[in-house]
Amino acid sequence: MGLALLLGLFAFCVLIGAPVAFALGISAMAAMFIEGLPLTLGIQRIIGGINVFSLLAIPFFIFAGELMFHGGIAMRLVRFAQAAVGAVRGGLGIVNVFSSMLFGGISGSAIADISALGSILVPVMKDKGYDADYAVNVTVTSSIAGIIIPPSHNMIIFAIAAGGGISISKLFLAGVVPGVLMCLCLAAAAYIVAVKRGYKAEKFPGWTALALAFASAIPGLMTAIIIVGGVLSGIFTVTESGAFGAIYAFVVTLLVYRAITWENFKIAVASAVKTTSMVMILIACAGAFAYMLTYYRVPSRTVDLLTGITDNPILILLMINAVLLLLGMIMDMAALILICTPIFLPVMNALGIDPLQFGMILLVNLGLGLCTPPVGSCLFVGCAVGRLPMEKAVRTIWPFYIAIFIALMLVTFVPAISLTLPNLLN
Repeated sequence: MGLALLLGLFAFCVLIGAPVAFALGISAMAAMFIEGLPLTLGIQRIIGGINVFSLLAIPFFIFAGELMFHGGIAMRLVRFAQAAVGAVRGGLGIVNVFSSMLFGGISGSAIADISALGSILVPVMKDKGYDADYAVNVTVTSSIAGIIIPPSHNMIIFAIAAGGGISISKLFLAGVVPGVLMCLCLAAAAYIVAVKRGYKAEKFPGWTALALAFASAIPGLMTAIIIVGGVLSGIFTVTESGAFGAIYAFVVTLLVYRAITWENFKIAVASAVKTTSMVMILIACAGAFAYMLTYYRVPSRTVDLLTGITDNPILILLMINAVLLLLGMIMDMAALILICTPIFLPVMNALGIDPLQFGMILLVNLGLGLCTPPVGSCLFVGCAVGRLPMEKAVRTIWPFYIAIFIALMLVTFVPAISLTLPNLLN
């Protein structure tokens, strides 16, 4: 009865359009009331959900991404990518993918990636003769590189949802190869579609222009190197690296590129505060919801259910992937990380799958969900930036879905893709 109320009330709140954070909190408190648990326990769990020191890194990462979005770093990364890989059939599509890999790895946000790079590249691609749907589809699907390639605040959320026993520095390393692999698959899809549609190649600007573009991009690229390198070397904690990265991004955009204005700075601050508030409220309410899931033994029941259907680990992994893909199509990513991690992580442990690998499987799955209707936020933003009806984009986006799916299957069934770099720290 209590579990049915917990899940049913949560689903009802989501269906009527209530914010996911409120849906989590309301359903958890209602279940506690039905079970006769003191409501003060729910308040304690809500407060305890965000009483975690490493969560301080999230606002710093988000603020650094906003500063880079508004401070001219994106334009310089695009110029470097264009000089490096533009001289290929459908070169601007490949430039789009590799720009997302570079900028997403710095900003850690798919939405920031689309907003920054999409507003630059989509109009340019249209002017160069590329179809609007191609430009939007490449931009939307490549944007999820920011979720997987470190630094990513979603990795911190996963580590917290997993109980805090997972090294964030190892999570950062685990995301490098899967993120690059996914971008390579998307670049291949962009090339194949470009050849099929007869898009022309850009001219190679010359080695001098490439060197100058790279030199101009170095200060921006150093942001990710400082954040990730500081954590891996032990110089910084994750929180300290986020703070230093935000300071460095501010200095670069203000003194080196001289591209950020007072108005843009205020917009960056306001946007970072808004995003951070949404994430923190979600994490807080998910703490109470996760407690009730554990109270009703949902994780152990899920293990029994899946192993009762089959003991074949390949089939279980396929079923979990299918569930994550479906959930990713209809719910917010951060909420799903917080809900699904405590449910499926015990299943992965029972199968002998490393939590780092599961983290990458989870992030790629939910990243793909951001690009799919009906609730794909990246798809909505990309279509808005490209001024393209969503139905037209979805009609031709399937080659890029296939590319991400191939990367997902490789990450799922080839553990070395996720674990080789983290194992170097042992």
